[in-house]
This record gives sequence, structure tokens and C-alpha cells, in this order.
Amino acid sequence: MYHIPNEGKRSKATGGRLKAQGLKPGVPDVCLPTAHGGYIGLYIEMKVKPNRPTENQKNWLRALRAAGHLTAVAYDWEEAKNLIEDYLKLPPTIAKGESK
Repeated sequence: MYHIPNEGKRSKATGGRLKAQGLKPGVPDVCLPTAHGGYIGLYIEMKVKPNRPTENQKNWLRALRAAGHLTAVAYDWEEAKNLIEDYLKLPPTIAKGESK
């Protein structure tokens, strides 16, 4: 599992450098790239109430779902922990052509 460091305010110079390195606005905050429950991975967008996902974030979540990932928005660490634990309890996804 890893964190995508997209959050925070940055100077124009720092923003430009990160963009040149491939930073994309809206990518969810947390990725668990392990396949469970028929999904190929889990992405979680972290928010603090009353904030809601931006349009860029919604677009990323939709695209990731369409590609086979489970996606979610969590509003605190405990909600994220529960999502991760529940996801890991799902049976492993078996890739096409792979045997058990």
C-alpha cells in the first residue's frame, strides 16, 4: 500500500516540477495494489468533512472503477482502516490464465 502525495498547496515552481515528473491532479490518496473480491486493486480518496471530492477526483475514481479497481472516499483514518481491512478479507482475485 502506498500514498500518492497530491495534497497540499505548492508554489508555482514546485507545482511545475511535480507536473513535469508526472503528477496528475485528482489521483486518489491511497493505493492498495493487490487483487481481491474480483477487483484488481483499491484506491481511497481521503477527505475531511465537510469537503467533497473535486471533479478531477471524481473523474479519477470513475476511471479507476471502470478499469476494475474498487474505489472509495473516506472521511477519517478509521473509515479508511475499515475499508482496507474489509477489502483484504475478500477472496484473492485470480487472474485470467492463472490457476489457484
